[in-house]
Order: sequence, then structure tokens, then C-alpha cells
Amino acid sequence: MAKPPPLSPGHVVVVGAGIIGLGMAWCLHRDGWQVTVVDRGQPGGGASGGNGAQLSYSYVQPLADPSIWRQLPKLLLSSDSPLKFRPRPDPYQWSWGLRFLAACRDDVSRDTTAKLLALAAESRTAFEAMLSQTGIDADFSATGKLVLYPDLASFDAARRQLDLQARLGGQPQTALTPAQCVAVEPALAEYAMRIAGGIHTPSECAADCLKVCEGLHQRLVAAGVRFELGCEVTGWVRNGDRVVAVRTTTGDLAADAFVLAAGTASAPLGRQLGLDVPVYPLKGYSITLPVDGAANAAPRMSVTDIARKVVFARLGKRLRVAGMVELVGEDRRVHRDRIDALLSTTRNVFPHIGDALDPEPWSGLRPATPTGLPLLGRTPGAPVNLLLNTGHGALGFTLAMGSAERVARALRQPA
Repeated sequence: MAKPPPLSPGHVVVVGAGIIGLGMAWCLHRDGWQVTVVDRGQPGGGASGGNGAQLSYSYVQPLADPSIWRQLPKLLLSSDSPLKFRPRPDPYQWSWGLRFLAACRDDVSRDTTAKLLALAAESRTAFEAMLSQTGIDADFSATGKLVLYPDLASFDAARRQLDLQARLGGQPQTALTPAQCVAVEPALAEYAMRIAGGIHTPSECAADCLKVCEGLHQRLVAAGVRFELGCEVTGWVRNGDRVVAVRTTTGDLAADAFVLAAGTASAPLGRQLGLDVPVYPLKGYSITLPVDGAANAAPRMSVTDIARKVVFARLGKRLRVAGMVELVGEDRRVHRDRIDALLSTTRNVFPHIGDALDPEPWSGLRPATPTGLPLLGRTPGAPVNLLLNTGHGALGFTLAMGSAERVARALRQPA
């Protein structure tokens, strides 16, 4: 029997207006689809808004790594741990956690790394093409990234990861001594004595994800894409093996196809269709500081401090500082002790950055799968016209445009 022809562009509803949903809308509109984006908030108002701002195309090692096992007691029991697990009477939390631990194996980590590197390479090309076409001013920079390691054991593991990524075709990376770290990033002069070394990736980039979201929203509206904002999706209308509409707080939205890009809300919305969408919120925090001051006070390139699980990204005259991983469910509260920890880390690493009257405290929920691989395209048991684009964890900004390209290609193919 001959295959059915590819789908012709019709009407697609994208559930979610974060960077994943907006990138999806951009690609679909370009391909000729009529697009409606629905979200309970504003564009970029969720996990995208205050994220770490790094476009980490080469540093994609998943959180589910064998090293987690030896770190686990300290990570879970230490009062100042960057990882916090708050047990809840929620079977889904425990199920996700067990699946995560099961993924902390060498073979799984290697396979995930290879797949993420390939997706990140696609995403770089697509993101830079989108920026070139739109002219969005998002404080984009391509000044590189330096990942710092506190001891020889972690630095040796990082060099093994560097070798693996080189074999997988990753961008050039170099292992640096503490003195060499200062040579490429002078703002680290007073911190170098506290590290064993760093991995330098000259090709890495940074940008303000919220500005990208706002810019995409403006251009998509101007191009005729419809947005239903402040409108929560509550369910689905299904007819046989197809979804015919999404139910929302303002009425049903009918379409020919649907893309679920709703971040942490993807799991409960998927369960309404009988789907296993293993996405759980990993809560993170950020602050944003003004750094238009003395030379070499703040870093020019992106910096990641592995010991503290904190990232620093330069955004023009601001510095985004982000970190922490909390498995605490859908808790969006900004806890002062976590903000204070980010401020303290910033003072320790870059002691000449002045105090800010308003550090713009923020928290967001990163939608993560146990392995670290996002869920893209059709999935077994799902309605034939429903596609997933969710579960990117801390790499949502990095992988957004490549993910959108893959899902857009999948939508053009018959189920």
C-alpha cells in the first residue's frame, strides 16, 4: 500500500509561549502553517524569562551522570547544597526520581551526550539564522565559555568528557590550568587559586532569552500568528485517533494539528490523553546585576562554576547569575536564602562586582526528562496529529530552535 502524502499546511495550535513554543511557531509559520499559540501567561513568562542565558552548544553533558551517585549524600544532606530534594506525597515525583537514578549510567550518559550535541549543532544554525532574519536585539554575544572545576578528580572527569565530545564531533575545547583561565578571563584573577582548572570553549554564546521571546512574539503577531494569552489549556477534545480541539478557560480551539510545548504542564496535559510524558520541574533561581563598572570586575565570557552549580552570563551591561536544582514540585516561590546564596557566590568568584540595590530575584521551573533528552515529535499511543516539544531541562534556550526544526519536519510527514 502506498504511503499517504505528507501533510499540507493547515492550522496548528501550539500549547506554550516560552522559547520552545515561540521557536515552534516561528518555524511553522515559515513553513506556511496557520498558527495559534496559547499560554496561561505571557511570552517568556515561565522558565524562559530569567534563565541562565547561556547558549551552551558544546557543553551538553546531562545531569543524569554516573558521578551523581558519589555526590548524592552531600547533594541531598548538606544545608547549602545546590541540589535539594524535598519529598512530597506525590508518586510522580518518586517515579521520576527513580527513572533519573536509573539513567545515571555511563552508557546512557554517552548516548545522551551524542544526541544532544547533534541537536545543539542544528539549533545553533537555526538560532543564528532566526536572529539574522529578525534583527532581534537580545544582548547576543559569542565570547566563549569557561567551566571551572574545584579539584583534580572533577577536572580529570571533565577532560574525559572533553575527549568524548571531541570524538563525537563537538566544537574545539581546551583544558586550561588556573593561570590560563585567568589569561582568557582576567576577572577570575582572585578566584584562580581555588580551582584545579577549566574547560574553555571559544565558540559558546549567550543572549537574553526573555528579549528573544518578546522579539519573536512581536514579529509573529505582525506576521499574522494568533496568540491566546492568559488562557489556560484544561483538556482535549478527541475524536478517534485524532485531537480535534484543545479545551481552554476561554473556549475550545480547533485545529488540524497540535504541538504540546507547555514545559512542566506537559506531563499532566499528556496524562489526560493516556500518555507517559516523563517531565518533572527542576526549580532554578537567578539574579541579574548591573556591571557597567571597573574593567575586569565582571566576566566578559560565560563562566560556569561546577562546584556551586552556578552559571554567569554577560548580557551587555548586566550579569545574569543562575543556578540551583530543586525537586520540589510546582513551587514557584522565590526563597530569599537561595537568592542570598547566588549573591554570596558572585562575591566569592568576582569580588569586585558591587552590590545591587535590586538583584532582580527570579525562579523558574525547568521541564526535565530523566535522561536529559527532550521529547520531540510523535510518541507511541498519542493521537496522530499531536506532537511533543518538551523536556529540555536546563538546555531549553540552547536547543529551542533545533527542536522546532525537527518537530516541524515531523509534522510534514504522515503519521
